[in-house]
Amino acid sequence: MNAQAAHDDPAPAAAPPGPRNHGPAPAPVSPTAPASPAPGAGVTLLTVGLGTLVTLMAFTAPTATLAVTARGLHSGPVAQTWMLTGTPVGLAALLLTMGSTADARGRRRTFAAGSVLLLLATVLAAAAPGTALFLTGRVLQGAASAAVLAAGLGLIAETHPAGHHRVRALGVWGSTVGAGIALGPLCAALLADAWDWRAIYWGLALLTVPVVVLTAAVPESRAARPRRLDLAGAVTLSAGIGALVAGFGESRGGWLRPAVLVLVAAAVAVLAAFAAIERRVAEPMLDPALWRSPVFLASGAGALTTGLAVVGLFSYLPTVVQGVLGTSAVATSLLLVVWSGLSAVSALLARRLAVHMGAATQAALGLVTSAAGQAGLYGLHTGGSYARLFPGLVVAGAGSGILNAALARLAVASVPADRSAMGSGANNTARYVGSALGVALTVSVVTAAHGSSPAAALAAGADHAFLLSAAVCLAGAAAVLLLARRADRTAA
Repeated sequence: MNAQAAHDDPAPAAAPPGPRNHGPAPAPVSPTAPASPAPGAGVTLLTVGLGTLVTLMAFTAPTATLAVTARGLHSGPVAQTWMLTGTPVGLAALLLTMGSTADARGRRRTFAAGSVLLLLATVLAAAAPGTALFLTGRVLQGAASAAVLAAGLGLIAETHPAGHHRVRALGVWGSTVGAGIALGPLCAALLADAWDWRAIYWGLALLTVPVVVLTAAVPESRAARPRRLDLAGAVTLSAGIGALVAGFGESRGGWLRPAVLVLVAAAVAVLAAFAAIERRVAEPMLDPALWRSPVFLASGAGALTTGLAVVGLFSYLPTVVQGVLGTSAVATSLLLVVWSGLSAVSALLARRLAVHMGAATQAALGLVTSAAGQAGLYGLHTGGSYARLFPGLVVAGAGSGILNAALARLAVASVPADRSAMGSGANNTARYVGSALGVALTVSVVTAAHGSSPAAALAAGADHAFLLSAAVCLAGAAAVLLLARRADRTAA
């Protein structure tokens, strides 16, 4: 494969046995691609988009209703931490496993199982009489979301041919990510004000019903050569990532707490065992050869940076704004609507960039734009203007949308064509592991600052977090470009 073709997401039938290179040169995407979408492409995109929307709404809903949910369930500080951490633990732990399972056993089957589990888990969270069952529902929501997200991108890649059609479809998918992040906290705050905190979970359960119904019309697909399930790899990877994300969540009470040290140490040991298993098993879940692929590393670096510096910051931003400016939950959620709404729109428009640049270059552009927007938030202070944050949020939102669309392209292009769901799972695993660490780091930076009052200290800490996240975005952009250039040299 030549370097130029590597930038245009080659058709699955022409895919080489190894990872596809995807360097920074412009991608010649024709407005009239010779291949048409497969039968069922429309219903597939609708179903996957709606499923992605619901999973992201479920992921972000507690950011606006944490206090009222904790009061309703009589939950303590530790339980409140797990209200935010439960879904990310289940999500990050199973994304890669679900991606490999989808490729081997059927992408629609995996997506359908995930949507049914998401419905049941959301009902459990809505009806939970106490904290334990509610937290169980949140963890199961994460496990279900892993199946929906990992299998969903694989279904889109299978039904939309490489080039114009796939770029457009992945842009739509990226817009649902932004829309879900925006609507989750806002709908949660509105429903909690109108009824109570349980209303958001009943609403999410109702939104999941059409996803379950529509899945029946989605065409099935799987890898041309089914692979054995790497059970040992799946168990060790899920346990290791689960322990790592849980440790990051516990770190909000201090990085040297015994619970944090035990969880992180256990994660390191189990993930080391996973790496050893993957080198010895005949058909590994995550082929060790992928770690020598620059485009796979670029995809992971972009996703990890997104979670660490973008998702991590904006997950904690509502708490900061409420503490500094004293705004209501609904008003604070509107800030996220500005950011995520622009993200959804720019993800749809980002398909036009595919004519001018490769996915790696687009991802770097998204990270640089996000960095500019986050730096623009600097200057938060008590008594400040609520509208003062809007310009930075607009720029950051535009960057996030460009980034989401690019990462979807990179995830599909970074692996062999018959392992697209695994590529999606690997990419999203990096994103959500990064987000768990990003939230923990953001909380640590924000709460470490000092000021004349608690609100002033919170504002000073927020300014430090804005600059740090912007710097991490720039470093991530540099890493993606360097890896893309290495891929370009390798292809040449």
